[in-house]
Amino acid sequence: MTNPDERPSPSHAEGRASPWIAFRHRAFTVVWIATVIANVGTWMYNAASGWLMTSLNPDPLTVSLVQVAGSLPMFLFALPAGALADTVDKRRFLIGAEIVLTVVAAASAVLVWLDLVTPSILLLFTFLLGAGAAFTAPAWQSVVPQLVPKQDLAAAVASNGVGVNISRAIGPALGGVVIGGLGIAAPFWINALSNFAVIGALLWWRPPASQGSGLPPERLSGALVIGFRHARYNANLRAALIRAVAFFFFASAYWALLPLVARNQIAGGPELYGILLGAIGIGAVVGAFTLPSMKAALGSDRLVAAGTLGTALSLVLLGIARHSAIGIAACAVAGVSWIAVLASLNVSVQMSLPDWVRGRGLAMFVTVFFGAMTAGSALWGQLASALGLPAAHFIAAAGALVGIAATWHWKLRSGAGVDLAPSMHWPAPVLAIDADGDRGPVLVTVEYRVAPEKRDAFLVTVRHLGQQRRRDGAYAWDVFEDAAEHGRFLETFMVSLAPRRSLRSLTSSRLPSDHLTNSRSLSLPASLVRQPRSRIDILRKGRTRMPISRLDLI
Repeated sequence: MTNPDERPSPSHAEGRASPWIAFRHRAFTVVWIATVIANVGTWMYNAASGWLMTSLNPDPLTVSLVQVAGSLPMFLFALPAGALADTVDKRRFLIGAEIVLTVVAAASAVLVWLDLVTPSILLLFTFLLGAGAAFTAPAWQSVVPQLVPKQDLAAAVASNGVGVNISRAIGPALGGVVIGGLGIAAPFWINALSNFAVIGALLWWRPPASQGSGLPPERLSGALVIGFRHARYNANLRAALIRAVAFFFFASAYWALLPLVARNQIAGGPELYGILLGAIGIGAVVGAFTLPSMKAALGSDRLVAAGTLGTALSLVLLGIARHSAIGIAACAVAGVSWIAVLASLNVSVQMSLPDWVRGRGLAMFVTVFFGAMTAGSALWGQLASALGLPAAHFIAAAGALVGIAATWHWKLRSGAGVDLAPSMHWPAPVLAIDADGDRGPVLVTVEYRVAPEKRDAFLVTVRHLGQQRRRDGAYAWDVFEDAAEHGRFLETFMVSLAPRRSLRSLTSSRLPSDHLTNSRSLSLPASLVRQPRSRIDILRKGRTRMPISRLDLI
């Protein structure tokens, strides 16, 4: 396994992470352009809704609830959405979801146009649109590997970051201009119309024929349980999630309070608010293009720390801003810092996940991301009401600095390491009964013969293997030593899926080649194990176990 904090060479970083590389692929380019158009509409809506709330109710807590209403659905629905993304046709799902979102966005535009919007109605529609985004986010992220080959995945992630921030730079500024020229309802209509771009792109795109994982489909409830279990035992994913909480909770302060900074602290209008949001987007675009060189110089972990430092600086500047120039400078710094952290965490999560659980793993990241944003937005709104805008920004900046030190030992994965694809090296068991479906759980036992002098080394290694088993869906894992026969050990664990899927989904995380036996054996040093043997049993609830197959692995 590579060192999570290992720094790639400059040439490697630029070759793999330059945002331009992904545009060699036509499907990615078409979908990217369509999502930028749709995201411009979304950012126009976000800017208009935040500004509209300052007119309907200028209380800081109420204004911050716009950010909460947009973030909370991601926290509530991203996990089931991730499981859904792993069990349905992603393209068809996205087409249907985007059509529904277009209808909801059009309904909100009608209400604003007719001047029927109240703070509660505005928050309701913001929540509904956020819910739609929550259900589509894991599927959108999961289709990226289908748009580009694996070696260009980091470049595609960086390009997506560029696209989001181009839309963030254009959308709010354009929203401010449109509000001033055409009225507050215009951005709401443009948001609804912009969704037709992604609908058209998805209708045009035909995913490549998938080789598949060789695994049967999962049920939604079981997929959720396995996704949680995978996240618990995937150390690389866990590190990225912890680092995400420490950043997004404090960074949410400027997103939640920026409308009030523009209106009350700097005493500007909707045009200034749009310019401030646009400065964040421009800063993020600049940061995205300098990201390869920054990552080559610092590595992923130091880059996230530097981005957090930049965010703390921007929060301090926003706290003291009384002139638009200081506010714009603060937002530009915030944008560069935002993309540096977000892209690094996103790549780390992508690199930590096998394809069979990618949607659920990305949903975990989205849930943590927006959960931290939701909780933070509510807290900073309350603090701003009680202590004032400057104090809320200063406290958030101090918290971000503390978060760097508190999470520094959680290292990010930034490159290829362990192969997490299903090894498929165990043949499917021959069953005498119909054991597919929900007739589980399945008990798997593996017998080992170990030389007495190698007993301690074997136990250390097999414990590491147990972590891999749990990461890949196993539970109730243990290893037993036969008290009546020297050198005989029995590894046992259970999986909750049908037997054919259970056996073939066990992955072999490849250790260095000099530590492996032949390609058909388990991930244990060859010098420790002699002829491992496995036995698979199916367990029926409330009944004794019934052996259904026996396999010998040499």
